[in-house]
Amino acid sequence: MALPLDGTFLVVLAIFAFAGFVKGMLGLGLPAIAVGLLGTLMAPAQAAAILIVPAFVTNVWQLAGPSLPALARRLATMMLGIAAGTFLGAGLITGAAGGRASAALGVALAAYAAFGLTGLRLAVAPRREPWLSPLIGAATGVISGATGVFSIPAVPYLQALGLEKDELVQALGLSFLVSTVSLGLSLSSNGLFGASIAGTSLMALAPALLGMALGQAVRTRISTDRFRRWFYWGLLLLGAHLALRGLA
Repeated sequence: MALPLDGTFLVVLAIFAFAGFVKGMLGLGLPAIAVGLLGTLMAPAQAAAILIVPAFVTNVWQLAGPSLPALARRLATMMLGIAAGTFLGAGLITGAAGGRASAALGVALAAYAAFGLTGLRLAVAPRREPWLSPLIGAATGVISGATGVFSIPAVPYLQALGLEKDELVQALGLSFLVSTVSLGLSLSSNGLFGASIAGTSLMALAPALLGMALGQAVRTRISTDRFRRWFYWGLLLLGAHLALRGLA
């Protein structure tokens, strides 16, 4: 169902502008911010559907770089796991009662934020990647399909691989892109990403891109470490609110 052109629609556009700004600053956070804040206004399945076009375009933008072919080969089994897990998890976001879906979204956001606030930096030995990558991918896919949040456990895992900064940004973009495409196909197969909602998603693209460009422009003028902590604290509070509201 498309959103009417009223105050709610303007709030949705503002949410995507802010989520894009966070992504421009940190290289991640658009799905978590957008779906989390939209989840206060609508069902998580509808929020995830509106996310599809902005997430797809901004992650294609993030993929650019010479390391992509090597990263795609290295992370191929993880990407396959994400795709398979997303289709398995999509039944939860599309079939769950509204309260349970909101609670699941809140728990996922809070878990992501709590891990980020710990500041832990894990390390994965190369010999463990062949069996760990598909498991992490499948777990990420199930959580993504069930909540619309692409970050857990993919982000901590990719950070643990010892990638260079630019490689990590590309790897995150690849993971988020595969999650976005898989979620879009899953929602479409369940009748939740038709022409009307796709139009709303397309209209959310411009503010997301503007916000992302602004975030990239001011990234060197603001402490990214401090901003990251604000981001995680805000996400933790938002997740707790959604979880408690869903369980009430």
